[in-house]
Amino acid sequence: MPAAYAELHCLSNFTFLRGASHPEELVARATELGYSALAITDECSMAGVVRAHVAASRVGLKLIIGTELALEDGPKLVLLARNREGYGNLCALVTRGRRAAKKGAYRLLRADLDGGVPDCLALWLPAEEEAVETGRWLAERFPGRLWIAVKLLANSGDRRQLERLQSLGRTLGLPCTASGDVHMHVRERRRLQDTLTAIRLGVPVSKVGYRLHANGERHLRAREALERIYPRELLEETVRIARRCEFSLAGLRYEYPQELVPAGTTPAEHLRRLTDAGLKQRYPEGVPGEVRKQAEEELGLIAELRYEPFFLTVHDIVRHARSLGILCQGRGSAANSIVCYALGITAVGPKHLNMLFGRFLSKERNEPPDIDVDFEHERREEVIQYIYRKYGRDRAALAATVVTYQARSAFRDVGKALGLDASQVDRISKSFAWWDRREERAKRLCEAGFDPDSPLIRNLISLTDTLIGFPRHLSQHVGGFVISRGPLWQLVPVENAAMADRTIIEWDKDDLESLGLLKVDVLALGMLTAIRRALELAGRVRRESIGMAEILATDGTDASKPVYAMIGRADTIGVFQIESRAQMSMLPRLKPENFYDLVIEVAIVRPGPIQGGMVHPYLKRRRNPFDVAYPSPALEQVLKRTLGVPIFQEQVMQIAIVAAGFSAGEADQLRRSMAAWHRKGGLEPFRDKLVSGMLARNYSREFAEQIFRQIQGFGEYGFPESHSASFALLVYVSSWLKCYEPAAFTCALLNSQPMGFYFPSQLVQDAQCHGVKVRPVDVTVSEWDCTLEPQSGSGMSFEVRGTSQKESLAPL
Repeated sequence: MPAAYAELHCLSNFTFLRGASHPEELVARATELGYSALAITDECSMAGVVRAHVAASRVGLKLIIGTELALEDGPKLVLLARNREGYGNLCALVTRGRRAAKKGAYRLLRADLDGGVPDCLALWLPAEEEAVETGRWLAERFPGRLWIAVKLLANSGDRRQLERLQSLGRTLGLPCTASGDVHMHVRERRRLQDTLTAIRLGVPVSKVGYRLHANGERHLRAREALERIYPRELLEETVRIARRCEFSLAGLRYEYPQELVPAGTTPAEHLRRLTDAGLKQRYPEGVPGEVRKQAEEELGLIAELRYEPFFLTVHDIVRHARSLGILCQGRGSAANSIVCYALGITAVGPKHLNMLFGRFLSKERNEPPDIDVDFEHERREEVIQYIYRKYGRDRAALAATVVTYQARSAFRDVGKALGLDASQVDRISKSFAWWDRREERAKRLCEAGFDPDSPLIRNLISLTDTLIGFPRHLSQHVGGFVISRGPLWQLVPVENAAMADRTIIEWDKDDLESLGLLKVDVLALGMLTAIRRALELAGRVRRESIGMAEILATDGTDASKPVYAMIGRADTIGVFQIESRAQMSMLPRLKPENFYDLVIEVAIVRPGPIQGGMVHPYLKRRRNPFDVAYPSPALEQVLKRTLGVPIFQEQVMQIAIVAAGFSAGEADQLRRSMAAWHRKGGLEPFRDKLVSGMLARNYSREFAEQIFRQIQGFGEYGFPESHSASFALLVYVSSWLKCYEPAAFTCALLNSQPMGFYFPSQLVQDAQCHGVKVRPVDVTVSEWDCTLEPQSGSGMSFEVRGTSQKESLAPL
């Protein structure tokens, strides 16, 4: 029976361009080898630990959280978190090192370890030249918590190295332990690890020389092999160290900000008070019973899951933006919530769509809901700075985005590492498109003039295939803020972003979801900027204030008929979402007549419905609605609004609930799998449950299989109804402005560039086609921005960089 072993020094590929294996691969291999535990110790980073935690939880492997550090003026060591306090201290140390250097680097000095990093264990990796004094200095800071790490990697001096380190340990009174300095899960990754080293150093592999590792021993080795290399007591010591490390990310508890709740009241009471006030404002003539019922159900579930501070945080951000006159609108799954509607986070209510709260929040999922809020793109910075001022830099930071290698970038970097010249690398990278399948790569290289059978090109393809999907670096999320009650760096390390005055945490949105941490998406939308400017210009023309609410109120009245007639003619250049060629070709066929038709229009011209074969059946049934048949009354309730064709993600979820017996949480898991099945697989486990559930409820197998095929089509990006409804509101407002205020609308679009599909010259030509007079720039009257100025007679003139104000136009 081989000795038990725990690997305590292991880098994943989140030690960018050093580690050659994904965290999940390392966990799987350690489990296969029967390790007692595995420590992920990426260099001054915690970026890969959540993925390792999720993988280890599935297979029951003990995961230890740690980090490798090289002090600028001192030794190299590995620190391991013993408990929650130790983990927080480790995150604080990583934060200190990262914040002290430019993005992608870190800087730590001996002085940073003067406090000894309480509740952390330390493994010292002595260099040849390091003296006893260094060991004594470390021993003072980590009393009873310091080991000498012995790494034996089949080098000629291994025996002498072992004797030297054991002698050093006896001199200092420090125990020794085995350490693998792991960079990859299997030996076969050695070629890729060498290639990553060359990429990191910016030179071809042939010129890296002694900076490459001497062999491929830095992989997870079998315990039988380790027992032949290390004294048994060093292997056993790894297990004793692992037993002292009790921390798991599963015990990480996120605490929401508290300052938004008035003194003497609870978060639940405050949220209810704001919701009641908002409902009275939304329904001045009385809140409908069904709306009140859903609000109560939502508030009950929110209270049970203790998510009130999350809603209060988003409400506060939206309230502040509106107090500054910044247009904003919640979208996505938030549109499925009456509470969000009452709080003013979203303008989408029961009037606009059939809400499915399980899409937004469910007890089974037990994680914070995802709320996206769009703000005017030119004023979002004001909102971001408000968040920083309110919570401080130590409590608010942006989530990360893990930038991964794609085909072009992988071929470019690997090509350089293999010694191809710049022109060859350029030809190779340009020969690939993002949609090319893996099996087509040899063909693309042949078309670019390379021999796919040559050893060099075969090596290029092989290495690139493995590298695609590897993390390359951390970037900042477009607007996902993480806000905490206490210092954020006690929860996750914080580092500098490339942009000035920006800090990011080391986890991306998937990591946050895995741990159930709060993220508020503060996003930017150019059309909101254009709408706000158009409303201001039109308001000055009409000498009365015009808002989005007043425009939305015209939907369904006679004033909306010219708007829908314009949309039906595909006269939509500049209009939000429906200005693309694909959308414009669909508009005359669908001929939207009301708001819900716009919701469908936004969603139907997407890869999901097209791949799922839903577009033509819908159009056919729209022409002949009396031919629509439903397989059951229950499904009629789900599919009636889309004439029996599932177009939205929410409908697929409702079908799973109504026809196959899924719970709301299971239906949401199905939605997640739909969104990720091409990248990660995972739809097949739902197939049997869906089909068997529908057969048990007397649906035909043919119908059940058809539904599953449509679900697979949604894997090509099916659109949520809630998301589409939020966008449809802006479609209607921008269409109304184009119809009734073409000069103000075009002027606002030009002042909000860059945005949309069309060049400014095309927008100007379209405005001229609608009777708007465009005047040239005049140095005596023009302003910096485009403005409106009156002309004699009726109508409006429009001037590039013009001035003045305006009269007249169409009815509200």
